[in-house]
Amino acid sequence: MNNPIKVVRNFMNEQNINYLLVNSTNEFLVEYCPLQENSRYFLTEFSGSTGDALVTPENIFLFVDGRYHIQADLEVNPKNITVVKLQTGQNFLDELAKKIPQNEPLGMFSKKNSQKRIEELTSKGIKIKLLNQDPLDKKIQYDSSKIETVDGILPDEKIKNIKETILVTNLEEVSYLFNKRDFSQNYSSKICAKAVIKDGKAQILNDVETFAKNTDGDIYVDKSSINAYDFNLIGKRAKILSDSPIKLMKSVKTDAEIEHYKSAFERTDMAVRAIRKFIYENENISEYDIAEQLEKEFKKYGARSLSFKSIVAKDKNSALAHYSKCSKDEIIKDGSLVLIDCGAYYEQGLATDITRVFVKGEPTELQKRVYTTVLKMFLNAFNSKFKTGYEIDDYARKIYAQNEIEGFVFNHGLGHGIGINVHEYPPNLSKNEFAKVEIKDGMCFTIEPGLYCEKHFGVRLENSCYMKDGKINSFVKMNYEKKLIDFSFLTEQEKVWLKEFEVI
Repeated sequence: MNNPIKVVRNFMNEQNINYLLVNSTNEFLVEYCPLQENSRYFLTEFSGSTGDALVTPENIFLFVDGRYHIQADLEVNPKNITVVKLQTGQNFLDELAKKIPQNEPLGMFSKKNSQKRIEELTSKGIKIKLLNQDPLDKKIQYDSSKIETVDGILPDEKIKNIKETILVTNLEEVSYLFNKRDFSQNYSSKICAKAVIKDGKAQILNDVETFAKNTDGDIYVDKSSINAYDFNLIGKRAKILSDSPIKLMKSVKTDAEIEHYKSAFERTDMAVRAIRKFIYENENISEYDIAEQLEKEFKKYGARSLSFKSIVAKDKNSALAHYSKCSKDEIIKDGSLVLIDCGAYYEQGLATDITRVFVKGEPTELQKRVYTTVLKMFLNAFNSKFKTGYEIDDYARKIYAQNEIEGFVFNHGLGHGIGINVHEYPPNLSKNEFAKVEIKDGMCFTIEPGLYCEKHFGVRLENSCYMKDGKINSFVKMNYEKKLIDFSFLTEQEKVWLKEFEVI
């Protein structure tokens, strides 16, 4: 590809616009878009999973949340790119709108932005010019021959109470609805397809445009998951779902799905225990060596693929919440702290997710203090009785506020839903408004407090959990590190809670 910045600026001149939003996603609006489909990556060289870029006459602004502040600084060329570091509670669209002068149109790619986002920006007074072609796009061929069928309730049974005609454009929802998975793609089990529910039947669509032309009457859509291009194809017949019934159905796991998850996490724990042994018993190994061995361990215990690229981060690298390099040059030495965030897909195609931290040799007092503080945050959140992720997140932050460590910040949400995608909603545990939704029995989610300091290191401890009878239960049984726990810093109640988990 020619210089992407020049390509984009020439395109903007052709379109007669001064402001252009370049996205990290594709037409399916997926969170983890392969880099070969990620226009924002081509433009900025930032490889994080989320974060869009605004091209202006004088600058290119890259918006990233707290997980990526350090990584963005390391990856982009500051001569070309200005990193906008969103803080906890800041809204991306609010900050984007502040950088666009009144009466200046913002170019947005219709296939890469949800209708909800378009309308939210319009409500902020931003004029939108929809563009149907992204000049940085690469043609990607999708091989549907790799699709498999997994166990699950039949599609007709799932939709038996749905009377409306619904266009389903979210890939996790389509995969869930038809019990279909594709393990051939890296870090995904989703199939790439859109579908329609009509007259009590569900079918996969070949083409939204043909469907729109040949369908009479109202068509219901979810504005948060349909791109603006597809929405405009439907036009005035579009009716808005207050919430997708498939999304809500998918979020509450069946007893069979919970049992599968228990088995999947048992095998995930085995892989992580094996990598713990690998770290402690081998010398001169690198982040890369650990990541390679970890994938072998997952495959050994039956994983079909990884649910995301494993994070293996030593020392200062562990302060990057979503560090992804796994460098051959980063050698584990005596005293090295290693953070591992990993997961896998097994036969049902549901993502596992776990984070643990290890220290080679003896830890420092600071390492113990930070690890124990994060553990306190987890134990209190895990044993809380709150009904919403918003309240649980807030409680974990209050625990840290009472035990603050200079220089260390907790700059991401406490957790997220898990399922066919490693990040699903609902539920959500964060300071966002959408985290105020009640966590229902059968919902599966992570609790993952973390503290980070770029001068030292980061510690994150993540257990994937599920709600049953109004109580949080942990799928993860992987032990905590005894040598990293300062037991004098735990309350008597926290020590009792810790007994539920193995400490070695």
